[in-house]
Amino acid sequence: MTLYFLVKYLHVLGAIVILGTGTGIAFFMLMAHRSGDTAFIARTAATVVVADMIFTLTAVLLQPVSGGLLMILSSTSFTERWLLTSFALYAVAGMFWVPVIFMQMEMRDLAQAAAEKSEPLPARYFALFRRWFLFGIPGFGSVMAILWLMLAKPF
Repeated sequence: MTLYFLVKYLHVLGAIVILGTGTGIAFFMLMAHRSGDTAFIARTAATVVVADMIFTLTAVLLQPVSGGLLMILSSTSFTERWLLTSFALYAVAGMFWVPVIFMQMEMRDLAQAAAEKSEPLPARYFALFRRWFLFGIPGFGSVMAILWLMLAKPF
């Protein structure tokens, strides 16, 4: 039983890292964007890309491992509806998160180039930022729903 609670702790910790990093990244990118300071946006976007790779990616890769172990340790069936729904939402989150990584990298590069040339941000940056923001809604919303399903197991 001790192994089960250790794995459960790590699984919940992973969910916290995903949600916390996602929230922090969104906040800092939004605040940098609102500042209008091209150099600040470039530095923030660079930090966001690193944070996403270190924290979010690690947690995203470990969640299925810890979740699979929990299923084995608790004899949970793959056919439980709350679990199937969670898998589908995880796929939705991934479909929106993966493109966001590339958007962040391009926004970083565009802001860096503009800052180096002392030019304003190009239209492409603003188009990417809007798309990045919109992709965050279903991506982050899916993770929030998965957390609720994981805790409530409503069906």
